[in-house]
Amino acid sequence: MHVKLPFTLFLLLLLGPPIYAQSLCAQCFNEAKEELEKCLEAAISQEDTISCDKKQQARAKTCENGECKIERSQGDKKGKVIPGKK
Repeated sequence: MHVKLPFTLFLLLLLGPPIYAQSLCAQCFNEAKEELEKCLEAAISQEDTISCDKKQQARAKTCENGECKIERSQGDKKGKVIPGKK
């Protein structure tokens, strides 16, 4: 668990807001990141921190299966290849 939370936070930092307009997929991940930050600020115990991490992972999975999946399929239709999560 001690490695998973910093790793998750690091990945979210990589998805930080770029200068150009963001896709719905990136917006979803950024919203998940903001929710995680708010949750961690309010966390009192280790259990709260673990709960925040689990909620963030669920939200990221929702993003991946929702907006990101739609964008990838639209990119495939246009001949563009949008990299998926490996």
